[in-house]
Amino acid sequence: MLAMRTSDFDYYLPPELIAQRPVEPRDASRLLLLRRSNGRMEHRRFADIGRYLPPGAVLVLNRSRVIPARLYGRRRDGGGKVELLLLRRESPGIWQALGKPGRRLRPGTALLLTAAEDVGRDWGDDAAAAGESAGVDATTVAAEVLAVDGEGVRTVRLERETGIEQLGVMPLPPYIRERLADPERYQTVYGREPGSVAAPTAGLHFTPQLLEGLRAGGIATAFVTLHVGLDTFRPVAGENPAEHHIHTEYYELPAETAALLTAARREGRPIIAVGTTAVRTLEQVGRERAAAGVSPETPLTAASGQADLFILPGHQFRWVDGMITNFHLPRSTLLMLVSAFAGRERVLKAYRAAIAQGYRFYSFGDAMLIW
Repeated sequence: MLAMRTSDFDYYLPPELIAQRPVEPRDASRLLLLRRSNGRMEHRRFADIGRYLPPGAVLVLNRSRVIPARLYGRRRDGGGKVELLLLRRESPGIWQALGKPGRRLRPGTALLLTAAEDVGRDWGDDAAAAGESAGVDATTVAAEVLAVDGEGVRTVRLERETGIEQLGVMPLPPYIRERLADPERYQTVYGREPGSVAAPTAGLHFTPQLLEGLRAGGIATAFVTLHVGLDTFRPVAGENPAEHHIHTEYYELPAETAALLTAARREGRPIIAVGTTAVRTLEQVGRERAAAGVSPETPLTAASGQADLFILPGHQFRWVDGMITNFHLPRSTLLMLVSAFAGRERVLKAYRAAIAQGYRFYSFGDAMLIW
């Protein structure tokens, strides 16, 4: 008998609670406070989060920016329109990508990718016409499918990477069906490092003014980078979560962040991760240090690499004392991570309370502070 099942992390969400657009201003979203020690909940506003963060806390934020990773075009042999979703840059010009129609994107397939900025999430007739009429010019990038793995991920070579920013479309999640008027609303205000194919959404609630006010109140901010990749789009398919395969995502812990976190731990100041990506970065570093036999008292140092940590209930958190996070999809790896931190029953109870209160869910939805 399985000790833990994927279905243990299921819940029903009324479709009307899936947020289709961000609130204005960013910090006008709602905030559910959840205490890990006793399960106590409070309903507040994100703009007031400074009142509820523990004194002297250090917020750890992910500086990754979303790239316009959804590309449209046609097969060069005239075989019809295609769509690529860039997932991860392997080397200059070489990318991992999802593609459709998949059956037509075999190794050796030559492509012409063209601009489709005006089509939103789906590729409509206007984009198809643009792709069919495009030639090889400044607004077109040639590409070739090099390989396909067992999960349908393509390795693609782009003739050039300059101009991709102009050709690509922001890769909104499939549950967001409304067009996003301002692509910057799917970026955090502090994002600096391009590389993600989905936003670190817990950070979308912060404004420059809110961050400035937190710092003035004694809350420090530190930055890491983790580029969100394929697993954002992949549900846990099997009933045993432990058998779910996690793809790697590039992470970086800068030296200045390592020094700040080392000082915070020494001084007893709590470390609050903003988003599951920041959680995974810190805990990946913690796991690697433990595996190498590094003492917990040894100062943190700069680190980078490929994160492959899948956090399930039972995980021993080493560097995270609290987290800010959005409400996640049922049966997802992110809901499992939050449950590992605060307890599955407690988290699902909080989700039921949020549904009853009409909170907005998922990427453009409301937030939780778990402490």
